[in-house]
Amino acid sequence: MPLQRKFLFHVIVAASAALPVAIAQTPAPVGVAAGTTQIASIPDFTGTWQHPVFPWFEPPASGPGPITNLSRWPQRAIEGQAPSREGVSDYDQLVGDYKNPILQPWAAEIVKEFGAKSLAGITFPNPSNQCWPMPMPFTLKNFVVQVLQEKDIVTLVYANPQHDVRRIRLNASHSKPLTPSWYGDSIGHYESDTLVVDTVGVKTDRPYAMQDLFGTPYTDKLHIVERYRLRDYEDVKDAIERNKKENWMFIGDVWSKHRGKFLQVQVTVEDDGVFTAPFTATLTYVPNPGPLEESICAENTHEYYSNKDSDVPRADKPDF
Repeated sequence: MPLQRKFLFHVIVAASAALPVAIAQTPAPVGVAAGTTQIASIPDFTGTWQHPVFPWFEPPASGPGPITNLSRWPQRAIEGQAPSREGVSDYDQLVGDYKNPILQPWAAEIVKEFGAKSLAGITFPNPSNQCWPMPMPFTLKNFVVQVLQEKDIVTLVYANPQHDVRRIRLNASHSKPLTPSWYGDSIGHYESDTLVVDTVGVKTDRPYAMQDLFGTPYTDKLHIVERYRLRDYEDVKDAIERNKKENWMFIGDVWSKHRGKFLQVQVTVEDDGVFTAPFTATLTYVPNPGPLEESICAENTHEYYSNKDSDVPRADKPDF
């Protein structure tokens, strides 16, 4: 395992072991769906949730899914952990499936080029390892998220060194004219027990503009819809099984023994400039055993694997 990833792994495990007991999910005042007068019960997503896997999504049971890793780990022990399932995504080689039929030819070629670098032992830069804000849907790869619900806004704070923050304006319309931003313009409303979030306007003119760890590009046509629901084990066990077959659970299976509420997010991603069809996937979270931990990326910018400093954001001129 490259030294940077080995270091990250031990930090994650140590932090997870040191976390205190799970925080309570407390009620919060929230908004109602656009065009409605009242909803009998608004779901309460407040709290800190974890989905500790690499690289990210749970593929769908059928239909077009996200780009996955062509490089798989054989069945063997990893860093003292229990043996991984044969066929799980090899996080040390991020080789995106450029043969996925939803990729347009030009985008498939970009994914293939990034994969070739990884196979050659080159850790190519991305928003995460360069300490840059992560665009949507890239930021969904973060394995801990804190949800803060208020009357007119839902805030999502992700546990990564950059502490990416998304603000979802409830019962609103996308801004016109829309100025592209790091995370895009996100608006939301409630449909019965579901928070529906619509995101457009993700900034394309930026370094490391990619959708995922495989380098999949995106254009100004990128459109993401997320549907957040609280669910029981019987409702999510099929997604958990797909998770086990696809992703590296670096602190073990935190899902199968949990019998409280799960937070499941169904994600639909479309980009007519990159894909031939939209894809869907899920993320299934369990309560995180502790509050959001603080971490800093820009204070330790040296890359162990390349013996150089990361390309962290720099201010060339004052903002005001």
